[in-house]
Amino acid sequence: MKEFVSRKVKELKPSGIRKFFDIVHEMKDAISLGVGEPDFVTPWTVRDAGVRSIQKGYTQYTGNRGIPELRENISRYLKERFHADYAPEHIIVTVGASEGIDLALRACIEEGDEVLVPDPCYVSYAPCVTLAGGMPVSIDCRAENGFIVTPEALERKITPKTKAVILAYPNNPTGGIMTKAQLEEIVPVLEKHDLLVISDEIYAELTYGGRHCSVAALPGMKERTVLINGFSKAFAMTGWRVGFVCAPADMDEGMFKIHQYGIMCAPTAGQYAANYALKEGFEDNFSVVEEMREEYDRRRRFVVKSLNDMGLSCFEPKGAFYVFPSVGSTGLDGEAFAEKLLRAKGVAVVPGSAFGACGTYHVRCSYATSMAQLTEAMDRIADFVQSLHK
Repeated sequence: MKEFVSRKVKELKPSGIRKFFDIVHEMKDAISLGVGEPDFVTPWTVRDAGVRSIQKGYTQYTGNRGIPELRENISRYLKERFHADYAPEHIIVTVGASEGIDLALRACIEEGDEVLVPDPCYVSYAPCVTLAGGMPVSIDCRAENGFIVTPEALERKITPKTKAVILAYPNNPTGGIMTKAQLEEIVPVLEKHDLLVISDEIYAELTYGGRHCSVAALPGMKERTVLINGFSKAFAMTGWRVGFVCAPADMDEGMFKIHQYGIMCAPTAGQYAANYALKEGFEDNFSVVEEMREEYDRRRRFVVKSLNDMGLSCFEPKGAFYVFPSVGSTGLDGEAFAEKLLRAKGVAVVPGSAFGACGTYHVRCSYATSMAQLTEAMDRIADFVQSLHK
């Protein structure tokens, strides 16, 4: 059957994350620091809203764009929290932020267009560009610059074929953020070359030490930005599969066509649950979000200090729930470090190379797990690092 599989799909590399966690499931007492989802459960009132929608018989398709009230509340939420002003009629409720990424890329890419992708970045961006017929081009992002996209790095990678740039802050896997001032520095480059921005802001609520700044809120940027967000990370709703994408009218129309033909609508119960999170339970649910963020912050500080103390230089993340330490001091690259650590100590981390070439000498650790697990994991990693220097 190989002849029926397209060349693009054949040439895609498998996810660099999965193989380590297939091994973890077979190991007794293993600790996984690799799963990129909250260890909290969805707030009770939000779960209850989803259950009640099923009990009331709301089990049919919704409108293609999603429940009107949910889109109104998303519009209000974006304006109040991030000063991003999108009308409900230009919002599409999607199957997680992942569908939003796919819609944006397929709606804008012509065969051979180049899309600039930060490196390191979430593993799906480059493959999604390829599947849409484009060419992913990496922008090197380094720890010494906070893993941000700088104007200079951006300018170096732009060619006449460049169509768009993906921004993903707070960032997975590094935890880096881009401040308002840093975003403002790249705006002239984006305008000069007339580039579309695809901004994945799924970790917006998990920003430490200040409010997230959306690039869409900057003067003149709403007209060239596709903003992607969702409920998975902020409200611990990963399994509900509810996200949203907001865009200027022409891009919105293009994405909506693809969404209509390919998906029809996001899960109905998930939409009702998400609507409750942003409406009736807004204040109470955001107190839960704040509690989760404070707990992540406590873990973040513990893990960063632990890794630095054991000699693994660790950039201090400002958002999301990941750390991205360098393992170069051990004499190993991230792939070898992760494999040896798993075999020797039963701790699973993700090789940084899974997120791009700039991550070759790094590993990603998620601190979305309990302090007890994190404490044990840090002890095991410290023992492993010490054994490498004997």
